[in-house]
Amino acid sequence: MGSSRWKVAAVVLAIVGSFLPVNADEHEHTYKDKEEVVLWMNTVGPYHNRQETYKYFSLPFCAGSKKTISHYHETLGEALQGVELEFSGLDIKFKDDVMQTTYCEIDLDKAKRDAFVYAIKNHYWYQMYIDDLPIWGIVGEADENGEDYYLWTYKKLEIGFNGNRIVDVNLTSEGKVRLVPNTRIPMSYSVKWKKSDVKFEDRFDKYLDPSFFQHRIHWFSIFNSFMMVIFLVGLVSMILMRTLRKDYARYSKEEEMDDMDRDLGDEYGWKQIFSVSLIVIIVAMAEDLYTERGSMLSTAIFVYAATSPVNGYFGGSLYAKQGGRRWIKQMFIGAFLIPAMVCGTAFFINFIAIYYHASRAIPFGTMVAVCCICFFVILPLNLVGTILGRNLSGQPNFPCRVNAVPRPIPEKKWFMEPAVIVCLGGILPFGSIFIEMYFIFTSFWAYKIYYVYGFMMLVLVILCIVTVCVTIVCTYFLLNAEDYRWQWTSFLSAASTAVYVYMYSFYYYFFKTKMYGLFQTSFYFGYMAVFSTALGIMCGESCVCRELQKPDSTARLLVTAFVRKS
Repeated sequence: MGSSRWKVAAVVLAIVGSFLPVNADEHEHTYKDKEEVVLWMNTVGPYHNRQETYKYFSLPFCAGSKKTISHYHETLGEALQGVELEFSGLDIKFKDDVMQTTYCEIDLDKAKRDAFVYAIKNHYWYQMYIDDLPIWGIVGEADENGEDYYLWTYKKLEIGFNGNRIVDVNLTSEGKVRLVPNTRIPMSYSVKWKKSDVKFEDRFDKYLDPSFFQHRIHWFSIFNSFMMVIFLVGLVSMILMRTLRKDYARYSKEEEMDDMDRDLGDEYGWKQIFSVSLIVIIVAMAEDLYTERGSMLSTAIFVYAATSPVNGYFGGSLYAKQGGRRWIKQMFIGAFLIPAMVCGTAFFINFIAIYYHASRAIPFGTMVAVCCICFFVILPLNLVGTILGRNLSGQPNFPCRVNAVPRPIPEKKWFMEPAVIVCLGGILPFGSIFIEMYFIFTSFWAYKIYYVYGFMMLVLVILCIVTVCVTIVCTYFLLNAEDYRWQWTSFLSAASTAVYVYMYSFYYYFFKTKMYGLFQTSFYFGYMAVFSTALGIMCGESCVCRELQKPDSTARLLVTAFVRKS
């Protein structure tokens, strides 16, 4: 019991540490001659199922004779991503060469041989780290007939250094040994240090793939989306100039103009999900988060918690403007809707991971730490934001008078129905981002490191502009057909982008990957559902609702023109 409490406390401390710069031991990335260098064994798993990973020593590998090390740390992001660092037991010192040395022997009984054979059949790879630099190796290989199986037993490490820093690591697997039951297999390693001209800041460049991410197709997709933006902005401007302003001038009266033109106060700030996306992308562009394990996820959790007042402010403000009275219920829903969706999916997948004994299983202490963040950080900040929103901008300020009794909606053509508008509304926003979705999917579900966050920022801006324009056009068509049910139609016409993204994820899974198995399938479609839902909520919070609170805005003119015609 005391050990469990100690683990929870360690994870909580790791959370705090993950939000601060790490400047200790190997994480300073500087070494003295003959100082300890740790080789971490991370995970092993099938090559085609990147997320189906297990502890390295879940296979009957043996460890070196060295038992203790002087430094180790784990962040919240690492724990949530299933980073299971275990000490290899190999004695490595900075700039100290090691000739081929046997560090242990495997007593290969039938059970151990079967485990290795299964791993080789399923193309198991393993991952290691030296000074945060990832290293990959293959467990073994089969002969051409698939009858004999061989294990790689010799890890040949070549480490490049520049001054007192490690800038390059290469692994060569040698020593192919046939797997025969009831034999002893010696495992060996060697270390060769060499000077390198690679700068420390550029040491991750070898893991990047510019030919993939900066391909001309990527640039062409950005150009194509930009042309779509020009077209949509022109279309919305034409609707505004040719139709709405004429309607506005024709149906307005002097006293109503005074009401419309009064200063309602501008709304500033951003919605929470969009804020998290924007800030994390900016931080990733500035800090190269891909160079630190779990740093992207830790940053996202921290930013989401820090922007909770934004969520509370706008949620409380909008709810008060609509005359809502159960503001505490609204606050709890606003605070826990997204975390509950993410945690619920993660915990469901966690049960499958526990069944598979996979390293992706989230430790109990980490789950407690996440719950503590929700209740002791997100909820209080949401409460503060809700109170401020209700008191500072919670007064109703509708753009025009609305009759208490709704009038009948006249018959209209099928393509003007809200359901059709919702289905069609997400096509253009999806068309502006689907190429980028391919690169993002490939980086997450395959062995690619995503680093072109400038592209992602540009695509996010294009998505916002396209979504706003499409929403305005859809709302205009709906109101022009004298259908006053525009609020949810406006939201869903933009949010339907997420449906197309999720449909694309099916195509990507079956035609672009070789994933298989219950664990990988549930992991893939579970988290793709979370991603798509969050994207839909972000897109649905379009600027139509926001613009209604600005005098002389496009959406305000739309609603005003429709109500006066009615």
